Amino acid sequence: MSILQLSSSSLSFLSPRKPLPSSSSKSSRSIRSSLEGTTVTERKVSATTEPLLLRAVKGEVVDRPPVWLMRQAGRYMKSYQTLCEKYPSFRDRSENADLVVEISLQPWKVFKPDGVILFSDILTPLSGMNIPFDIVKGKGPIIFNPPQSAADVSQVREFIPEESVPYVGEALKRLRNEVGNEAAVLGFVGAPFTLSSYVIEGGSSKNFTQIKRLAFSQPKVLHALLQKFTTSMITYIRYQADSGAQAVQIFDSWVTELSPVDFEEFSLPYLKQIVEAVKQTHPNLPLILYASGSGGLLERLARTGVDVVSLDWTVDMAEGRDRLGRDIAVQGNVDPGVLFGSKEFITSRIEDTVKKAGRDKHILNLGHGIKVGTPEENVAHFFEVAQGIRY
Repeated sequence: MSILQLSSSSLSFLSPRKPLPSSSSKSSRSIRSSLEGTTVTERKVSATTEPLLLRAVKGEVVDRPPVWLMRQAGRYMKSYQTLCEKYPSFRDRSENADLVVEISLQPWKVFKPDGVILFSDILTPLSGMNIPFDIVKGKGPIIFNPPQSAADVSQVREFIPEESVPYVGEALKRLRNEVGNEAAVLGFVGAPFTLSSYVIEGGSSKNFTQIKRLAFSQPKVLHALLQKFTTSMITYIRYQADSGAQAVQIFDSWVTELSPVDFEEFSLPYLKQIVEAVKQTHPNLPLILYASGSGGLLERLARTGVDVVSLDWTVDMAEGRDRLGRDIAVQGNVDPGVLFGSKEFITSRIEDTVKKAGRDKHILNLGHGIKVGTPEENVAHFFEVAQGIRY
């Protein structure tokens, strides 16, 4: 196969192997118009049965970027809305293996993404750690007894997933059997600081006053809680991998509330500890790190040792790649709000992101999860265009 030799700042596409729908064809033609003056060399795509996403993360030659979307299983889909009417409690939907599998597969059956992510929540382990919580419609997560002292933290138990969340393991096994190697099955966990934020704040927060008060007045207490979450998430990632997850995303959604110096004290050591411990037992398991609003911390995120840094949409993809270097894979980073635009606009933003990312080690995704109310037909168009791309 002829593959185009690219510079770090340019991207070109081969002609599609088969005709694309009209909207995708227009996109491919417009990008291919940049081919003049590009040197063509022969490179071989390795023959393998591994999912496209895993091959891209490894840096193997692939013919297009793999694509999946955060929150691709969710309320924008009519099929999911129907299930919500029958099972109104989020925890009922996310803590039942049959429903988890059904919901996780809804976007797979319609869009055929290159990643099928487990339908769950980062707070799912809390009950098994002796932290009672609920997720209430219209309010979000509620932690019933937020720990505030060393004595409270001492009551937090080590997480044993086989005992507390066996439905997660069962769902992952079934998802792996269902999709085979047509897509990568993705698991996910919350990062220690983000989990601690939810727990200390008692739920979602705008100002993060409680956890910062604890961090800056009783740092030993917070470090004790962070270590418990670290140990538990190491166990949880290993459990997910052993159950069928082929990659795991770590969500550190709230870590960007920290200054760089505080990130290096309250997040970085624990993320590094997770990566190092998981790599000891699962050296080939790709780990993806996502932090919303992470532009000020990009270089520090790379220091965690993860295989992929997922960029949010506030970072220019080309600048993000330059800052991170080409040895680390990137994911993202189309603004989820783009999916409210016209199909032509969606196509142009996909085209821009892929061009800036370059042909190596890129997973096409949004810069955050799909928003409620996103037109399902626009999500379909996103996948159609993305899957029609050829390098």
